[in-house]
Amino acid sequence: MAGTSRHDREMAMNAKQKLSTCADPVERLRLQCLARGSSGIKGLGSRTFKIMDDDNNRTLDMKEFMKGLNDYGVLIEKEEAMKLFQHFDRDGSGFIDFDEFLLTLRPPMSNARKEVIMQAFRKLDKTGDGVITIDDLKGVYNAKCHPKYQNGEWTEEQVFRKFLDSFDSPYDKDGQVTKEEFLNYYCGVSASIDSDAYFILMMKMAWKL
Repeated sequence: MAGTSRHDREMAMNAKQKLSTCADPVERLRLQCLARGSSGIKGLGSRTFKIMDDDNNRTLDMKEFMKGLNDYGVLIEKEEAMKLFQHFDRDGSGFIDFDEFLLTLRPPMSNARKEVIMQAFRKLDKTGDGVITIDDLKGVYNAKCHPKYQNGEWTEEQVFRKFLDSFDSPYDKDGQVTKEEFLNYYCGVSASIDSDAYFILMMKMAWKL
């Protein structure tokens, strides 16, 4: 996504500034992620989650959550932490899974932005089964233009796989990208761009929509 690195730097700076005055714990955790750039929500989301998830069972209990918040410098009273835990635990199971964690952490996006992201997703999802695979990409993404294909370093298949990996959930790199994973990726990019019109234009140009 050309043009996002400058936005990334600006967003990271803005997030760092807001952190000094922000009291809301969800927003603080979100800002900690955004301060690390647009891949922060996905990258830090998964890293934070993995670090918090002491027993590696892909869910967080209250104890892991409290310890994780503390490790990330989100210092709040136990009562507030419990409220926050309930906020993340969308299905009320007493545990937070990775999807719940990311969904709550994701910065809000306008419907116009979500729609253009979904347009790009539908264009890539050639088979229309709700998942983007290497087979889907073959019709819409020209791997032969990739510099590493041109210099013989990667095969066409490797180019496709790398492309998918950038959107894929770090917890579950299966070479398939779901709508949620695609949205999670663009949430970070979206957070770095203030203007809806600019974001939509950038998406349309990037995906020839």
